[in-house]
Amino acid sequence: MDLVLYDPEHGYYSQHQTAIGSRGDFFTSVSLGADFGELLAVQLVQMWEILGCPQPFEVVEMGAGDGDLARDILNYLNQNAPDVSTQIRYLIIERAPGKLAQQQAKLQDYPVQWLTWDKLELDSLQGCCLANELVDAFPVHRVVVREGQLQEIYVTVQDGQLQETVGMLSTEAIATYFSDLNLDLSTYPEGYCTEVNLAAIAWLETVASKLRQGYLLTIDYGYSSDRYYHPQRHQGTLQAYYQHRRHNDPYVNLGQQDLTAHVNFTALEQYGQNVGLEKLGFTQQGLFLMALGLGDRLNDLSSGAYDIQTVFKRRDALHQLIDPAGLGNFGVLVQGKGLNDEQQQASLQGFKMPAF
Repeated sequence: MDLVLYDPEHGYYSQHQTAIGSRGDFFTSVSLGADFGELLAVQLVQMWEILGCPQPFEVVEMGAGDGDLARDILNYLNQNAPDVSTQIRYLIIERAPGKLAQQQAKLQDYPVQWLTWDKLELDSLQGCCLANELVDAFPVHRVVVREGQLQEIYVTVQDGQLQETVGMLSTEAIATYFSDLNLDLSTYPEGYCTEVNLAAIAWLETVASKLRQGYLLTIDYGYSSDRYYHPQRHQGTLQAYYQHRRHNDPYVNLGQQDLTAHVNFTALEQYGQNVGLEKLGFTQQGLFLMALGLGDRLNDLSSGAYDIQTVFKRRDALHQLIDPAGLGNFGVLVQGKGLNDEQQQASLQGFKMPAF
């Protein structure tokens, strides 16, 4: 999974032609227009205020896609929150060379810096680390129950073809992971298959080590641990996306299709707590965006200020962002580090119940 997604020459995310949206392999909230980024910017403004209006206010976007989210956030702040705009230090951490080139071309006129984690000092950041549809693209281990034992699925080559094979766990960290979550998969049905995202744990450790004071905001599709590892979810969540078609064969279209696995939000909360990232709130994306003002944007479309084509197009995009059967069901998790009691108890706008 790591190879086919991130290989510098042939990886899916490393290629310039990788597209998101109607001409790509999948939609994201960002590809539906500027509203998603603008509403996130509303939350960032409040975070800046809660932190005491730090100078600078650092926003670290990890895995910035085509650069559209950064552009939408910075445009909104420049037009609507100049006090924040002048203090913001927008950093992008991007692993994929192709995406990096796209971002730098699109954002050349914006105050954005590209860094790697090793260039950031420990406990140096004050602001918000932002991960939108990032964790689902981390490479996962796949495991399977065989004769009452948890084993790992490996990939080998036979007669020029990729083949799966099963063997002992590659690392004790997999067994520790399930033990930490109070799960005993050896009692699960024969053939039960699922994933373990150890990369997410390492990522949390890295973020926590760099963040002195502020927030980690994670938006992605996934489940709580009990739903993720429910015995009936016996084939796991690993999925491939190719030209807007979802399927479960990771061994075709190598380097030409996206591979993802759902996020275990319970693991993010629990392992985050272990490294000083305290859970401050969890909600669904639809509720999060409504609380930040998406409903007002829908109402504004009835003001008569827009032509009918614009109204239909924007209304459709806004409804997709909150669709409970789609993007609206994404999880939104906010964790904090280094906050005093007053800051920790401050009610973040996106996590208040919206008025309908």
